[in-house]
Amino acid sequence: MTNEGKEKPRFYTCDCFTTDNIFLEEYKLHVRFVSEQQFRLDYHALLKKLGCVTDEQFEGVLNKISQEVDRRKHLGVTSAQRAAAIKDIYRPLHPHVYHLQESYLTSEFKQIVEYCQSDSATEEGLLGLLEEQVAPRVYRFPLFDKSFCEDLMEELKHFEQSAAPKGRPNTMNQYGILLNELSFDEHFITPLREQYLLPLTSLLYPDCGGCCLDSHKAFVVKYDMNEDLDLSYHYDNAEVTLNVSLGKEFTEGNLYFGDMRQVPVSETECSEVEHRVTEGLLHRGQHMHGALPISSGQRWNLIIWMRASQERNKQCPMCNRTPTLVEAEGFADGFTKHSDPPQNISCALT
Repeated sequence: MTNEGKEKPRFYTCDCFTTDNIFLEEYKLHVRFVSEQQFRLDYHALLKKLGCVTDEQFEGVLNKISQEVDRRKHLGVTSAQRAAAIKDIYRPLHPHVYHLQESYLTSEFKQIVEYCQSDSATEEGLLGLLEEQVAPRVYRFPLFDKSFCEDLMEELKHFEQSAAPKGRPNTMNQYGILLNELSFDEHFITPLREQYLLPLTSLLYPDCGGCCLDSHKAFVVKYDMNEDLDLSYHYDNAEVTLNVSLGKEFTEGNLYFGDMRQVPVSETECSEVEHRVTEGLLHRGQHMHGALPISSGQRWNLIIWMRASQERNKQCPMCNRTPTLVEAEGFADGFTKHSDPPQNISCALT
């Protein structure tokens, strides 16, 4: 349900964004950096065990962290500058892919959404329409028409080869595209979240904000034999995540899911999940997961981190503390200054 005419909430980030969950690719380690003294005390011994033995190697780590902290501090400004430059100089190859149309969606997915919107919808009934769970509370369904995926891939490739500036999706993915900077948010990602995904998540994940998703971060990640091959074990800055395989031709590179992030790795068994082109996977953001290496070809995935301010306003999922809010642009990290129901979403769906 939408409430047109009401003022939209302002979204914020948590101050931990510049200090927490900094990923060191070489050592497959997420770290927190407040000061060099704190970092040496917390991580020097661990990094030595992982192969960071010499003073030169440790200084290299500190330099990488310094660059990442600086990138995060200026992210809002640099992202807005990139978006403005893209709007000014980039000419889309397929303008139609920027506006969501029902014809892009599979008939199976539309039937699932229609059921979820009915008065008689239940979680049990929905599960009967979805494929068997591929891991605990991980659900797969055919989402996009193949021809749309092909057009979208051509558009993304066209943008990648253009002179327009590009930003990296996050600390862990070096190659990909931030879709808000390319103007996909307003007419594609937001209506997809509000009109089509919310009815599903309301039934599947009511315990973690699935009925009140009011913001998102959307991006495309790219895996290539000469670039990123895989994705290390991690959890998302989201209440619910949608992961869609767009293409192209590739072999291997399956996803794998462990347990929720609170469960020690030593007590976790992972389930491998095949990710098929045009299909979407829904899972809880705090569900630990990763991507195995591709062995040939190239793979592009659409990722939507969907957020519920009512949940994250209580506790930041990235630092486990009450969030200290910092002003930011757009949807930021999905925090708001109040815990009232989101103004454009009804949480009556259960």
